[in-house]
Amino acid sequence: MAENKPATPSAYPITTQSIIVLILGWLVPGAGHLMLKKWWRGLLLLISVLAMFALGIGMQGKVYSPNTGDILDMLGFVGDVGSGILYFAAQIMDLGRGAIHIAVADYGTKFIIVAGLLNIMAAIDAHHIAIGKKA
Repeated sequence: MAENKPATPSAYPITTQSIIVLILGWLVPGAGHLMLKKWWRGLLLLISVLAMFALGIGMQGKVYSPNTGDILDMLGFVGDVGSGILYFAAQIMDLGRGAIHIAVADYGTKFIIVAGLLNIMAAIDAHHIAIGKKA
């Protein structure tokens, strides 16, 4: 007969450092990895996210705002806000607010969204490293 074993605590405990790494990694691209002394990975992520975001802005891509009723705009906002401080800086400097008049601007919008999604994945990766789930 099989025994009912009590639930064991997680093999990967969440620590204060892992939460700070997650938040800092989202707020500043690559900072979570830099905090964990993963210098090359952190620098590569910083450059990649920053370059994609800057290229998107340079192509006159749209930076989505919260509180729109369209589901695609809401999803675009989630992708954009994933860029952390870059998103807030773009909002403060009033970048990416114009209507898309040229085809290149649509690609720029996608660059901005992908930069945010990459940054979210990087922050989660740093969190996994901090809790010992990944090396």
